[in-house]
Amino acid sequence: MPSGPAPRARVRAARHRPLVAASVGPYGAFRADGSEYTGAYDLGLDGLLDFHRERMRLLLEAGPDLLACETIPSAVEARALARLLAELPGALAWVSFSCRDAARLCDGTPFVDAVRTVAAVPQVAAVGVNCTAPSHVESLLRAAAAVTDKPLVAYPNSGETYDAAARAWRGTSDPLDWGERARAWRAAGARLVGGCCRTGPDHVRAVRAALRC
Repeated sequence: MPSGPAPRARVRAARHRPLVAASVGPYGAFRADGSEYTGAYDLGLDGLLDFHRERMRLLLEAGPDLLACETIPSAVEARALARLLAELPGALAWVSFSCRDAARLCDGTPFVDAVRTVAAVPQVAAVGVNCTAPSHVESLLRAAAAVTDKPLVAYPNSGETYDAAARAWRGTSDPLDWGERARAWRAAGARLVGGCCRTGPDHVRAVRAALRC
């Protein structure tokens, strides 16, 4: 484990420079079968603890400012990450979930239940949603804000759907204006805003212009 100041002190000291977040992606991405968008896993809690423990240890040894536990589709995986972060007092992380609609994780678990699970861990600095259709994000953020006072994260995908069999994205990009949406996400509580799959520099520019970053 890295030594030095407490996690929150490290981030406060670094807030005027870019922060480096090491991505802790979901088990489904390792399977490469699209299950990061379904949460239909072949591992239970113990298996997910074993899967993530070594990855998180190696990432922390590289000295990132924090971990980005992202695209989490499963309540069981959320519990595994919460337990592992509690074992790592020197770590700091945000946790963001992939959701099927405006109220549920991809595995069908109520989003607010998953938020409560991870927000209870002191090492979790922020919670939110990513790689989810942008049309769902504002409702999800408002739901999260009702159960935690931690900063919220929002970086949705373009609104397209991933076809795991073809390994391709299908459909068309959500037509919602990204800058307008970014203002709505901030009003709903988001403090870290960006884009995930199928978004690009134009989306980031629209966010920056809208939020005057």
